[in-house]
Amino acid sequence: MSTISILDYNAKNDGSTNNAPFIQAAIDACHERGGGRLVIPAGGVFVSGTIELKDGVELYLENGSMLQASHREADYKLMSTAGEYGGNEGGFLIQAKNARNISIAGNGTIDGQAEAFIDGWWTDDGEYIKKPKRFRSRIIGLFSCRQIRISNLTIQNSAQWTCHLMGCEDVVVHAITILNGLDVPNCDGIDPDHCRNVRISDCHIEAGDDGIAIKTTRDFREYGPSENITITGCTIVSTSAAIKIGSETENDIRDVVVTGCIIRRSHRGLAIQLRDRGVVENILFTDCVVETRQFHPKYWGNGEAIYITAVRRHDDKEVGITRNIVCRNILFRGENGVFICGSEDARIGNVILDGVNGTISKTSRFPVDYHDLRPRHSQEHGGLVRGALSGITAYHVDGLVIRRSSICFEGEERHHWHHALSAKSVEPIDIEDFDGSAADPGKHDAICLG
Repeated sequence: MSTISILDYNAKNDGSTNNAPFIQAAIDACHERGGGRLVIPAGGVFVSGTIELKDGVELYLENGSMLQASHREADYKLMSTAGEYGGNEGGFLIQAKNARNISIAGNGTIDGQAEAFIDGWWTDDGEYIKKPKRFRSRIIGLFSCRQIRISNLTIQNSAQWTCHLMGCEDVVVHAITILNGLDVPNCDGIDPDHCRNVRISDCHIEAGDDGIAIKTTRDFREYGPSENITITGCTIVSTSAAIKIGSETENDIRDVVVTGCIIRRSHRGLAIQLRDRGVVENILFTDCVVETRQFHPKYWGNGEAIYITAVRRHDDKEVGITRNIVCRNILFRGENGVFICGSEDARIGNVILDGVNGTISKTSRFPVDYHDLRPRHSQEHGGLVRGALSGITAYHVDGLVIRRSSICFEGEERHHWHHALSAKSVEPIDIEDFDGSAADPGKHDAICLG
């Protein structure tokens, strides 16, 4: 395998020069030679705008090297329209389209500079969440690529989505560390979007938005479903959902396995959010430890360890189908438990909770007296519904099985919760070996079925 250094193409280690033209020339040369490794050398900080990977090229960051995203908007190329990103414009630091056999690897660091350039990306630091300007950079954006390997890197301070994979196949993301600000909006960690045959393993992610989110967004509908995805051995901290399926579900999402993950200090743990058309089916969450806490209501979430919902994003549009969900051997502690909520016209089918054991107690100063069904009614923050909480809450479900599970309430503020299990419009329901009492046995029954 041929090896090229970016220094051979006049890259400047001065912390200010836009090295994108030099790095791109090196990528092109490596590609023209039939592929190989392009090295970002140790001991340097190389600033760059958008660079585009090509077939057969491995971008390799040596230990002690840093590739730093430029804070100048003019240094970025827009591969797609702003509308495809929810109205927030941005360009990628590293991108590729229709590429094969590409890799981003090494023990170096990619830095998005979201924290260093407060005036560059934000209009206001905000009390709980930064307020963005029109344009923010992103780190990795791969469109319709095959045979992708991303491994061992540290990626930090992304101002928007960190690793967005759109219509990609045969993807391995292994042992990377993502360290984003916990007050940065839209700074998701890894987003497989209309992707197939994806393996995400042994990663550590900290993000102010979703840690890992599997989607099928509207603007890339032609890429088809997201399917055959495994997430294993990851540790995640998130101000939103640690691991989420949805909320964009314009195509199907199926055959997803999440196993052996540890979630800490997150606003929501394991989540399925159906809001659009499409089928979400055959999802397995197994052998995970989840710790949640309530946070400011500007962030979606209500401290749920497990969250499965199907409601309309827009009142005048249909919502799809959610079915065949298994949660097995989940140990959780937090300010909320399991929330399963379908709709009269979008009932959730076949949910199994097997070995789901949780302890619920009040630990934050933020209220937990509502159900969070955002986004709804065509509003990002439409869908907050006042209501009492229970350890396990289920509405509009066709087939719920609860086995070998338990709910325990702790602390003095038990008035926030009612039952260990509350189910309405759930038929059939099969309960076997369930251990749980009401938060306040003098006021409420342990199990309420309506």
